[in-house]
Amino acid sequence: MTPLLLHACCGPCSLEPVRLLRVEGFEPTILWTNPNIQPLSEHVRRLDTLRAWASDVARVDVIVAGDDRAAWERACAPAGFDRERRCRACYALRLEEACRVARERGFEHVSTTLAVSPYQLFDACGEILRAAAARHGLTPVWRDFRPLYPEATRESRELGMYRQNYCGCRFSAAEAAIERHEARDARRAAKAAARAGA
Repeated sequence: MTPLLLHACCGPCSLEPVRLLRVEGFEPTILWTNPNIQPLSEHVRRLDTLRAWASDVARVDVIVAGDDRAAWERACAPAGFDRERRCRACYALRLEEACRVARERGFEHVSTTLAVSPYQLFDACGEILRAAAARHGLTPVWRDFRPLYPEATRESRELGMYRQNYCGCRFSAAEAAIERHEARDARRAAKAAARAGA
C-alpha cells in the first residue's frame, strides 16, 4: 500500500475517501488542520467525532496539525460573504498546511476530503491542491468523491456520527441558516398555495 496524507474536514466526509483510496492501493493517514471551524466547541466536536471513527471503525491514524486561527482571520475573514474569495483563501491555508506536513512526514501523495461535499467549490479546491502539492514536490491525488456523498451521509447516520449543518466558519453558518429559512418559507408558501387551490 502507498502511504498518502489525507486532509480531512470532518468524520462523515472521510468515510468514502478512506475506503476508495484503500481500494486504489493507498493507505491514508488523516491530517486535521481546520482553523476555519467556529466556534471552538464545534471544532472540538468535529475533531472528536473524526478521531473516534478513525480509531474504532476505520483503523486509520490521525495527525493533528496547526490550526492557526489568527492566520485564518487575516487571510479569509476579510472576504466575508464573498464565498468564492473566502473559500479559495480557506482552501489555500488548509491545503498548504497539509502539504507542508506531508513533506515534513515523508509522504509523497496528498489528498483531501473536501472533494466529497457537493457544497464545496470543487474545481477551485482541486486547482489549489495541485498548486500546493507542486510547491512541496508532492503528487496530488484528486478524485471526485461527490457522487458518493449520499452514501457517506447514509453510512455516517447509521454509525451515529455527529453531522454538522454548515461548512465551518461563521460566514458559512450564517449562509446555511439563511438557506434553511428560505427553504422553510418556500415549503410553507407551497403548502398555503396547495390549500388555497384545493
